[in-house]
Amino acid sequence: MTRFELIEKIRLTMKEGKSSIGSWIQLPDCSVAEIMGQAGYDWVAVDMEHGSISLSQLPNIFRALEIGNTLPLARLAKPQKLECKQALDAGAGGVILPMIESADQLKTLIDACCWPPQGSRGVGFSRANLFGKKFNDYLLEAQKPLIVAMIESQNAVENLEQILNLDGLDAILIGPYDLSASMGITSEFQHPNFKEKINTILALSKIYKMPCGVHVVDASPEDLDQKIQQGYTFIPYSMDAVFLNSSASRPI
Repeated sequence: MTRFELIEKIRLTMKEGKSSIGSWIQLPDCSVAEIMGQAGYDWVAVDMEHGSISLSQLPNIFRALEIGNTLPLARLAKPQKLECKQALDAGAGGVILPMIESADQLKTLIDACCWPPQGSRGVGFSRANLFGKKFNDYLLEAQKPLIVAMIESQNAVENLEQILNLDGLDAILIGPYDLSASMGITSEFQHPNFKEKINTILALSKIYKMPCGVHVVDASPEDLDQKIQQGYTFIPYSMDAVFLNSSASRPI
């Protein structure tokens, strides 16, 4: 399948109310990416915020994921226009935008992700269109990349209804650690105030028919199933380093 066919397949899955399950990469290694790309996920996000992966490493990591017919996404380091352009030009099928706080901020970034006439992203030859060889084939994808906004602050929750109303947004993804930190209760995920915020986000996403996700960090099938049952439809399941840690730990 082409990248755009994979994008549309993910959109259709979520539109039907089913869960699109992906995973996460933090290790800057193409062999790790190739393994993850063959693991059966719809997509894998390359973490440029907390991982140690550079822009120059993206093309090879994306290629390794695509060998397994897995859509490569980039979780950007910063919510900036240049970051959007560079990740998409490198061949990301979409971006996960961190620290989204308002609809105006998100609208600017969506515009920066899309070629005209949909947006204002610069048009040119890049790895995404095989340096011009597949320029015409890329025209549609360049106007409709997969775009996910991370909701990870109290400000974002306060502005959530306006955020959910934006055209071009495919899903939201809760960042529980940063959200709890913004509330002064870092990683206290059982705190009543934190649970209330999470319930608010999920409820509003259902009202506005916007796919909502949360990262299931531990490699726990039971936790994943619980999130699916709760109605989350864009779910990153664990990550490369966690898989390695959990499997490599010496048995007692």
